[in-house]
Amino acid sequence: MPKDTAEPVPETQNIDADICVIGAGAGGTALAAAAAAFGQRVVLIEKHKMGGDGLNYGGVPTNALLAAAKRAQIMRMSTPFGIRGVEPLIDHAAVNRYIADVVARIAPNASVERFGGMGIRVIAAAARFLDRTTVAAGEYRISARRFVIATGSTPMIPAIPGLKDVPYFTNETIFDNKDPIPHLIVIGAGTTGLELAQAHLRLGSRVTVLDSAHALADEDPELAVVLLTQLAEEGIAIREGVRMTRVSGTTGKIVIELETDGEPDSIEGTALLVTTGRKANVADLNLGAAAVKVSGNAVQVNSGLRTSNKRIYAIGDATGNPRYAHVAGAHADVVLRRILFRLPAKLKPHAAPRAIFTEPALASVGLSEAEARAKYGRVDVLRWPYHENDRAQIEGKTEGHIKVITTKRGRILGASAVGAEAEEIIQMWSLALSQALGIKAMTEWISPYPTFSEINKRAAIRYFATMPSNPFLRKIIALLANVG
Repeated sequence: MPKDTAEPVPETQNIDADICVIGAGAGGTALAAAAAAFGQRVVLIEKHKMGGDGLNYGGVPTNALLAAAKRAQIMRMSTPFGIRGVEPLIDHAAVNRYIADVVARIAPNASVERFGGMGIRVIAAAARFLDRTTVAAGEYRISARRFVIATGSTPMIPAIPGLKDVPYFTNETIFDNKDPIPHLIVIGAGTTGLELAQAHLRLGSRVTVLDSAHALADEDPELAVVLLTQLAEEGIAIREGVRMTRVSGTTGKIVIELETDGEPDSIEGTALLVTTGRKANVADLNLGAAAVKVSGNAVQVNSGLRTSNKRIYAIGDATGNPRYAHVAGAHADVVLRRILFRLPAKLKPHAAPRAIFTEPALASVGLSEAEARAKYGRVDVLRWPYHENDRAQIEGKTEGHIKVITTKRGRILGASAVGAEAEEIIQMWSLALSQALGIKAMTEWISPYPTFSEINKRAAIRYFATMPSNPFLRKIIALLANVG
């Protein structure tokens, strides 16, 4: 009789923890590290890559690609500075290696070894709830006082006939490409779609962006039009309001049949990138066994990020909130204060900024003008153009403006900027909103000269622009002038 060589099935190992975090993305790793620092017994479960979407497929590789593309564009556009512009030679394989190197240099911050060194038990397996207080992951069964769902999200693929039968990229696969793309078609004119569109255009591709609705539909139209105009002038073809009826083709030849205002048309490209939104990774967690309610495709949470099970919290993309790494990090801070210190912490509404890292960049925080008017009625809208900023003139980046919304009493409600360094400029307004500062405070700081950030102060001063013509104030000044 042949000898049985099958390996024995390992017995289930039980682990008792204070906090079990499911998902090692930006929010999960931040929460696990902080909890361990306070002496908590922490288990961190990750079934895929440590660092999550932001490190492996999101902000890090996207901005590395944009950085390479920016260098190529600088070479083309240097003539106004007295340096002859040249068409760069693009080595796409080398660009791909650069992106991989950037990810590799950052990856140790989210490595298994680093978290193991903190005393955190890291389990590489898929997690599944067995009941309200227990999770199974691989050969382990984890019981914990508190669980935190930080499982992130994955690309949402639209139901376009034929799409599933053709090769296409998503933001999770586009960074595997090492070859030139003669004509890239992008479905989805949101943040990711436009960032990757501009990067590929500057690296030598022809780019067409298609959207069934409006490009940058979630942004203030006043600022969005500035960015979209610049992208169009740079060479990106953006087609809005199109109905895509069928996709066909193979590698190197993709055909999209579409309709615009009922008129049939088609477009042919060499590669397809789909960036039409994301869905929370919660389907495989068996949340019903844990009595955790799901709304749509995301975990349902209250203002303190607690689920319908008081032992379980959810943060980041898993909640369906704005899908940014920095939002997940802010969520982690809220949950930590609730779990460790029993504080009634909440994420301040509209406090999280967002940014589109194109050139020009577009960034916002707080309420838009439309949202502010709907909530408060009469508001003040303060603007200042980039062309009135000396640094912008020095750098030759004069397109764009800043826009600030306040109440009539000067309470800051929101701010947005489109132009050079907008993602940096917006941070002062994020601080102002988080600290409930009034517009007066934004006029009382000193900015180094010449810098782009001066635009913040100039916009704030606009709130007081009518003061010199105030008859009562002028009389007071005249009286004071006659004293002594």
